[in-house]
Amino acid sequence: MQVVETEIPAVKRVVPRRFGDERGWFSETFRADILAQAGIDNAFVQDNQSFSAPAGTVRGLHFQVAPMAQAKLVRVLAGSILDVAVDLRRGSPTFGRHVAVRLDAQGGEQLFVPPGFAHGFCTLEPDTMVAYKVDAYYSPEHDRSLLWNDPEIGIAWPVDANSAILSGKDKIAPRLAELPSAF
Repeated sequence: MQVVETEIPAVKRVVPRRFGDERGWFSETFRADILAQAGIDNAFVQDNQSFSAPAGTVRGLHFQVAPMAQAKLVRVLAGSILDVAVDLRRGSPTFGRHVAVRLDAQGGEQLFVPPGFAHGFCTLEPDTMVAYKVDAYYSPEHDRSLLWNDPEIGIAWPVDANSAILSGKDKIAPRLAELPSAF
């Protein structure tokens, strides 16, 4: 397993090794010791999984505020996504910037999203299944959203606003400029 920094160093790509033979392959998808050596020493407490039938489904951008802010370790079990993390840490030199990474089941890469970031993804193909670990339990009263296509953030989503499939909550999320300071 290899941990690689992205253009925002707090967000990291986790690249597992796969060992293959005539039966298929084997991979370690989580190793606390290796992740800790790379600065990811979060104690994950909950696993989440989503299934999106159509391509062009956008989930996010979501985050939780303190004291229930969450780190996430995201991977794709079937299909592929454009996975996005937006820096919401007001004092950060990368505030308002984002990292966008293609994740797919075939490659097995993961994305670590630390607390202080909004997270979301768009499915790139039908029948996509995403799993992620979080280090704080889901808390409805701490749950927040950021508008997925806020032009100030400038994410190059693979779907336009008229074609994206969104929840009602995600359609009306506030823009970055409208968010109160959360981190």
